[in-house]
Amino acid sequence: MKVVTGAAGFIGSNLVAALEQTGDEIAVCDWLEDPAKMCNLAKRTISHEIRPEKLFDFLGNYPDQVDTVFLLGAISSTTATNVPLITKVNVELPIQIWNWCRDNDVRLIYASSAATYGDGSQGFVDNFSVEELRSLRPLNAYGRSKNQFDNWVAKQISDGAATPPQWAGLKFFNVYGPNEYHKGEQMSLVPQLYEQIVEGGRARLFKSHHPKYKDGGQLRDFIWIGDCISVMKWLDKHPNVSGLFNCGTGEARTFLDLAKSIFTAMGKEIVIDFIPTPKNIRGKYQYFTQASMENLKLSGYSEEFTKLEDGVTLYVSDYLMSEDRYV
Repeated sequence: MKVVTGAAGFIGSNLVAALEQTGDEIAVCDWLEDPAKMCNLAKRTISHEIRPEKLFDFLGNYPDQVDTVFLLGAISSTTATNVPLITKVNVELPIQIWNWCRDNDVRLIYASSAATYGDGSQGFVDNFSVEELRSLRPLNAYGRSKNQFDNWVAKQISDGAATPPQWAGLKFFNVYGPNEYHKGEQMSLVPQLYEQIVEGGRARLFKSHHPKYKDGGQLRDFIWIGDCISVMKWLDKHPNVSGLFNCGTGEARTFLDLAKSIFTAMGKEIVIDFIPTPKNIRGKYQYFTQASMENLKLSGYSEEFTKLEDGVTLYVSDYLMSEDRYV
């Protein structure tokens, strides 16, 4: 049995859909009555539904049937500021789940984040030493909490402590794809720009306030949700692989590339307005992210990542322009 926490969220619901196709028995953990996320699992046949506060009760009842826990639930907003709550959900709970997996011989695949890299000045290499992780300077409470758990895991490994039989953390970069609609302003730019184009025929991008980058020339490592799911499924099928891994494409692309791809997929003329970056985020704005993917490749992962134009076209044509936008 696979247990997926955060199962009604963006990445979680896409993973549940993929696991269902392979015939796995799935237990989903989330607040499934949340109206903003109910559609994300509406198509799924679910054998076990677990409220988050009942997770350990469920695990205690099925210790011999669970083989993998996918820990995807988190407070993921980069603007969240309730540090005690973020620490409880993003650090203390994952430690408890790690310990349960360790004690019950259950594999653990968990979500970290590229937000741990902060402004990127130290690069985007998924090193896993305690010293290297401690040197990172995330720019928000969410990123700090993810790095705090990565640090805790690294200390366990460094101290030679017992671990789950497999453990893998994934530093997700800029993921886009269906079932992210509940995230509001935290959605990827694809559905946001799509709606702007539908409503007014124009898209809005931030101006550059950095002399090295033109307007729209800011760079991100955009990754199609299907590629993230492929990585997680591959890890689940290779229980000998453990570690902390970037989950991006290894190729940075501009916001201008992204916007043009959306216009092209919609068959619309390209019209883009550049607006000032809000002053409250300007000082923390990232102009470049690009995952180093060598660690994952050296571990044996060999699948090709989806080109930005192909992923955007698939998202727009098969989901955003469809009557049914959900996986």
